[in-house]
Amino acid sequence: MRMPEPDQSVIARRAEIARDLRARVGADGVIAGEDALRAYDCDGMSAYRQLPMLVALPRGTDEVVRVLEYCHANNVRIVPRGAGTGLSGGALPLADAVTVGLARMNRILEVDFANRCVVAEPGVTNLGITEAVRHAGFYYAPDPSSQIACSIGGNVAENSGGVHCLKYGLTAHNVLGVELVLMSGEVVRLGGKHLDAGGLDLLGVVIGSEGLLGIVTEVTVRILKSPETARAMMMGFASNESAGDCVGRIISAGIIPGGMEMMDRPAIRAAEEYAHAGYPLDVESLLLVELDGPAVEVEYLVRRVEDIARSAGATTLAISRDEAERERIWAGRKGAFPAIGRLSPDYLCMDGTIPRRRLPEVLTKIAELSRRYNLGVANVFHAGDGNLHPLILFDANVGDELARAERFGADILRACVAAGGVLTGEHGVGIEKRDLMPEMFSPVDLEQQHRLKCAFDPAGLLNPGKVFPTLHRCADHGMMRVHKNETRFPDLPRF
Repeated sequence: MRMPEPDQSVIARRAEIARDLRARVGADGVIAGEDALRAYDCDGMSAYRQLPMLVALPRGTDEVVRVLEYCHANNVRIVPRGAGTGLSGGALPLADAVTVGLARMNRILEVDFANRCVVAEPGVTNLGITEAVRHAGFYYAPDPSSQIACSIGGNVAENSGGVHCLKYGLTAHNVLGVELVLMSGEVVRLGGKHLDAGGLDLLGVVIGSEGLLGIVTEVTVRILKSPETARAMMMGFASNESAGDCVGRIISAGIIPGGMEMMDRPAIRAAEEYAHAGYPLDVESLLLVELDGPAVEVEYLVRRVEDIARSAGATTLAISRDEAERERIWAGRKGAFPAIGRLSPDYLCMDGTIPRRRLPEVLTKIAELSRRYNLGVANVFHAGDGNLHPLILFDANVGDELARAERFGADILRACVAAGGVLTGEHGVGIEKRDLMPEMFSPVDLEQQHRLKCAFDPAGLLNPGKVFPTLHRCADHGMMRVHKNETRFPDLPRF
């Protein structure tokens, strides 16, 4: 079938915008060719793809300001993008929007050991911050599995966590300040090197806002002194329920590990084949616990956790003897997501959070859903704070498996909310969970969230089509309801 010819007015408009943006960020700061644009057609949620109209790559705050001022004046939509590792479609392009990639803004601007903080541009990788201060015995605590690649700007947008978030918190607990460019081009600073700021908690509003409120161009993060000692414990159980019970017993004993992670049999096997971490293959569930702090305290806590694990039915138990063993134990967990590629050509990585005490119940529900949809699932999650990451296995080239995987994922998230949890722990809402927002929020709740969005972005030009199932635009007389199709959000081709 012959494809329709492109609308010449659209082509001319696109060429005009490309020309004008090049005048603001340089000839090499705009990508317009179709082949080059394909590198930006999705983020880590690769089931959905869409070519952006253009990509702009600013080198600093001043160029971000120029891009946003121009787009604001000309009613051009914007999709901010960090490293593109997000798993909820938050950086999915729009066909009529400019994707603003921040990868070139990758400098560490200041290391301030006296105030225990680092000031970095948004394109600096999460791990890059730790590498910049490791020589002095410091580190940055939040450590997503993608920390070698994900950017600190993206971490701010999604409020990312990681395996050590149980004790040391999410991004929100470790960011002291940001520089933010609003859609109008205005630059504002929220927070700073000080511990807390007076007035409204606008910093808390921006962290986790998924690119809906502005573009972060500078981040000030808290760094911590590396612990004197860290020991990793690896405990195998005959069932997920026993492992979940052990998690509850450890926390109720008043012990807060640096990290507490859980994996089920499919994930254990895949991770072991991938990373050779020494995981036992004859258990149904594996619990990884890290204890850190002064050596005397750590040794005492290791013995207490060992006793708790054995009383909860642990069938195997290993404790790291040195740093190399500790790193090897965690290498399997850090590599779990790519390792699942050994089990299936495609997978959806879900992200929901539940109360710890409901863990066995929700895992049982996930197993029931797996049988109902006739799709495999591997579970890898932050057991200590109840943040689940079920990995739904499917093959997009086989029948309706992708559609079934999406329905399976939606039912998992509904089960999380029904259990007293929330739709996301660290991946964000994006497009993946957008239409599930009413499962958790009332119309009044969503209306208030819309009003906050409009306070920052009255024209609705920043990352439209994300997070909210129904969009609004702001007018002088208040809120005006707009059908979501008016965003010109495309029908998304899959794979």
